[in-house]
Amino acid sequence: MSEDQTIATGRCLCGAVSYQIKGNLGIFQYCHCSRCRKFTGSAFAANLFVSPKQFEWLSGEALVGRFELSEAKHFATGFCKQCGSSLPWRSQSGKAVIVPAGTLDEDPGIHPSQNVFTTSAADWYEEPHTLPHYDTLPGKK
Repeated sequence: MSEDQTIATGRCLCGAVSYQIKGNLGIFQYCHCSRCRKFTGSAFAANLFVSPKQFEWLSGEALVGRFELSEAKHFATGFCKQCGSSLPWRSQSGKAVIVPAGTLDEDPGIHPSQNVFTTSAADWYEEPHTLPHYDTLPGKK
């Protein structure tokens, strides 16, 4: 695969913002830190880390909002100003673009390789494989 070949695309919920990643997808991890939990509204964030050289906005870049915590060294957030969806964001150091995996259009072909900041995991978190699984929303009991 050539370094400039598109290997992943993604977009926000409303579709106004889209992006592509070319080259190596880098690291894919689950982050359990309190900042990622607050931003995602979930037990953890599923993020890919790619080089800024490999990331490109395809449409709607003017609709991308950004929030930075002044006390954070690396953390920031990206979101669609129109629908509120999470979107990729450049780390404060500028060395990486963090891509929320849920915004990808298709399977990126790699899987998470690690969990980080697990000591900050939500007290209520349960491993997904230990819970019942349903193909659709279960009926009332």
